[in-house]
Amino acid sequence: MKKKQILPLALVFCLFFLWAISSNLLPTMIRQLMKTCELNAFEASFTETAYWLAYFICPIPIAMFMKRYSYKAGIIFGLALAAMGGLLFFPAAMIKEYWAYLGIFFIIAAGMCFLETAANPYVTALGDASSAPRRLNLAQSFNGLGAFVAAMFLSKLVLSGNSYTRETLPAGFEGGWEGYIQMETDAMKLPYLILAGILIVIAIMFIIVKLPKIKEEEDTDDDQPLIDFSVLKRRHLRWGVIAQFFYNGGQTALNSLFLVYCCNYAGLPESTATTFFGLYMLAFLLGRWIGTALMIRFKPQNMLTVYAIVNVALCGVIIVFGGMTGLYAMLGVSFFMSIMYPTQFSLAIDGLGNQTKSGSAFLVMAIVGNACLPQLTAYIMHHNPQIYQIAYLVPLVCFIFCAYYGWKGYKVETK
Repeated sequence: MKKKQILPLALVFCLFFLWAISSNLLPTMIRQLMKTCELNAFEASFTETAYWLAYFICPIPIAMFMKRYSYKAGIIFGLALAAMGGLLFFPAAMIKEYWAYLGIFFIIAAGMCFLETAANPYVTALGDASSAPRRLNLAQSFNGLGAFVAAMFLSKLVLSGNSYTRETLPAGFEGGWEGYIQMETDAMKLPYLILAGILIVIAIMFIIVKLPKIKEEEDTDDDQPLIDFSVLKRRHLRWGVIAQFFYNGGQTALNSLFLVYCCNYAGLPESTATTFFGLYMLAFLLGRWIGTALMIRFKPQNMLTVYAIVNVALCGVIIVFGGMTGLYAMLGVSFFMSIMYPTQFSLAIDGLGNQTKSGSAFLVMAIVGNACLPQLTAYIMHHNPQIYQIAYLVPLVCFIFCAYYGWKGYKVETK
């Protein structure tokens, strides 16, 4: 890699860290909103819907924006938009209405969608094509680091360890029920203030630093449409979009309900549950690092197939046993999920050339799986309290699609 590429690539790696912080705060916020807005798990799961719906609505306009301008312009705008969303937590804490939080999560996600639509293809294109999957997995390891920080540390800033209802609130609690709700509401502001501040600093750095143009941006064609739907004729991209839909939905179903599972079904207190959540994300981070190293020796598609099959088996363990056994199986699932998203992404945009931005937009749109499959999982869990673990049939099916993509779906058809 050329020396002039190191600083820009390091800044792009920071983006992976930042959007992981944002998305992996959602399980904590689901747990917190169940308290502050008096919601059940199914109702609170629509927090994920509001966030990930932006990933379905925004990618095509974003790809058109970046086609007309540049990856850099898209990144700076996305950072500013997400920072604005984080600052909106202050007026939301005064309103204390669920719809206000849903709107804020949509705005933050729209900003992060800019970053993800730009950063993934930029990392694959900035360097040798043969090492693109390994390079993207390395970048995504910073995503794993952000997930770990959000789960292990930021979650503890939000969750107090108290989980009262109107009936169980201690009689002498200062301010009564309103005081308790205000205290829990205020706890949600600090992580997003920190995130907004970091986003603003990184945006300024992107304004200052010159990003090298990649071949795709140099080979622009004024006659080419801003968004190219014909890219979906490419079989390996089409299957990549399907695989990403199911992977993202399955991963988010596991992530978003993790703290609910720990507290409601495994019987753990919040403080212990957040520690397990940190370990869960640490397993994900270690999986990214180890998987990136293994790709030097093994083909990415083969690793994808094996990892997905292992996760099908681990989901089977959760379904059969539930409880603490199921919780430990989830740690294993997290490890083996780690390489799936970046590997599928890099395999799907392989050989797209000047259609890469359009292909990337459709792959990011596939994240809409996060807006529906976790809700299906939460619905099954909520309505079957005695056999709650059957809800994990949903991620099990998702990993079957990932296994197929690593086995056959990734293959590029030659014209």
